[in-house]
Amino acid sequence: MEKDELKILAQNLANPQGEKGIEIGEMMHATNISMTLESIKTLLIEDNEHILEIGHGNAGHLKNILSRAQNLKYTGVDISETMHNEAGKLNNNFQNQAEFILYEGKKLPFEDKTFDKIFTVNTVYFWEEPVEFLNEIHRVLKKDGTFVLTFGQRKFMETLPFTEYDFTLYSNSEMEQLVSQSHFKRMKISEKEEDIPSKSGNETIHRIYTILTIKK
Repeated sequence: MEKDELKILAQNLANPQGEKGIEIGEMMHATNISMTLESIKTLLIEDNEHILEIGHGNAGHLKNILSRAQNLKYTGVDISETMHNEAGKLNNNFQNQAEFILYEGKKLPFEDKTFDKIFTVNTVYFWEEPVEFLNEIHRVLKKDGTFVLTFGQRKFMETLPFTEYDFTLYSNSEMEQLVSQSHFKRMKISEKEEDIPSKSGNETIHRIYTILTIKK
């Protein structure tokens, strides 16, 4: 891919826009689905819980979340109007259990201690003030709640040609240090590996990623 194409891809991975954004949203869902499903599994969702997802994309995985327990409520937030609209369209059947909220990416528009479980996949690279945002997540998570943060490791992410454009990358130790600067007290690290199709071509790439289970 040319430099300009890589820049456009990077911009749309951060904040999908318009027709190109819809296409990239579908691609993100396909390439991230295993990371997303592993993250959902790690949440250990139980009956009557309220789940928050930060950066839901097209939320093609919502059915999987809602099938894991009884009487669940799901809220998704995203900075992309395109993804907000797509998620609503794709999940029209779940209106009584799910809501999608457009937000500006810094302050979570919720009361303190609203959610039992919170998760986010492949969004941390774009957080402008990561410690402050972690503290926002801490604020809206219930006392005994769980926050799952999933990201591609720096060593792997650096092999992708588009990550030089406005991505902030983290190793496990860098992410641990970041979380330790926030109000969160405990975390558990789980490392995963898988082969996936690349975003910028037809080859297969070996992805190494981390799931952090974080508690107050």
